[in-house]
Amino acid sequence: MTSYHDDVVAPFKAAFEAAHPDLVVEVLWQPGREALDTLSKPDHGGADVFWGPSLDTFPTLRERGLLRALDVDRTALPGKIGGQPISDPAGYFEAFEVAGYGFALNDTLLRERGIAPPKTWADGADARFAGLVAMPTSAAAGFASALYDIVLQAEGWERGWAVLSEMSANTTTFQGGVMASVDVSEGTAAIGPTIDFYAFTAGNTGKPVGFVYPARTAFLPAQVAILADAPHPQAAKTFAAFLLSRSAQERLPAPDIRRHPVRPDAYGTAPEGFGNPFAGARDDFVYDAPLGRKRRTLNAALFDVAIAERHERVAALWAAIRAAEAALAKNPDAERAALVAQARALAGRVPVTAATASDSDALAKLGEAVDAATRAEWAAAIDAAQDEARALLARAGKTSP
Repeated sequence: MTSYHDDVVAPFKAAFEAAHPDLVVEVLWQPGREALDTLSKPDHGGADVFWGPSLDTFPTLRERGLLRALDVDRTALPGKIGGQPISDPAGYFEAFEVAGYGFALNDTLLRERGIAPPKTWADGADARFAGLVAMPTSAAAGFASALYDIVLQAEGWERGWAVLSEMSANTTTFQGGVMASVDVSEGTAAIGPTIDFYAFTAGNTGKPVGFVYPARTAFLPAQVAILADAPHPQAAKTFAAFLLSRSAQERLPAPDIRRHPVRPDAYGTAPEGFGNPFAGARDDFVYDAPLGRKRRTLNAALFDVAIAERHERVAALWAAIRAAEAALAKNPDAERAALVAQARALAGRVPVTAATASDSDALAKLGEAVDAATRAEWAAAIDAAQDEARALLARAGKTSP
């Protein structure tokens, strides 16, 4: 069972069956949530192997006792990038490939506008990108929760939400994950936070699409596991070992797949310019994937309430803050500067503390969705903070010389 589409599945299936002519791989396609339901049945839906990108499903299957320990040769499989684990430390699932998170770039548009590419997540919130950003929503893009959680962990909870809020002021509309890269490739946006392989895919069409990894980012895995009651356990073991072999891993960077291998020794045949996350990996930022998994519901709901549902009002508020700051740059005034700084602090505030966002019990109580009453409370608090910010800007304007 897999959530990969045929562009990934077909070449590996063909190569495996050529190497093992006595075995045939039957493929059942299901996305992560449906796959979890099927694989949780007593017969696992008949599946031997689960293979694909699903950050939630693999740990959940392990917690339910539905996976068997993988017996694979980990000599060439570090299981982590820098200090960030990508495989299960307990050995029940192993990373197959990793995807990096950053900004898709329209190199031509940036060059024409004389704008330097972003180097950090906060750069995407800079006024120089006004009207030039394409952002995915949590509802439209399954990876968006992880993407935005990386920003929140890299920048810090409060600062991260302010960055996302101000970044949203630079976009005219929100798109699904693939469409953000398409907007960049077509020149309707100059940058878009996304996964690297979406940008690589758009670039394969010959359009001017590049990609940059911010200074503090993460590479998150797709994985492979064998089901506890796999009907064909030996064949499943053979298939998993094949996917993790050097010969199979060396297929991942190919132009028609463009995924990052999890074996450092598989990058020798990668195309020129293809990034290697194992080269120079640093430990100064280690993304906490289990925490990100726990607050997926929280992040998605907060993004909807604080940003997507209030996009026009949020964008107008940030425009007013930027205008006030530009006026101060020309005519400095300490009193007005203090008022504008207070307005900036309120503009991107969310009504959930960093402590709550790291509390496992509090996050568990949210379940699969945030109830309407809580969302309404959040909305009222956000509106109150933003109204206060507008009032502060008005006061700053009245004290203008």
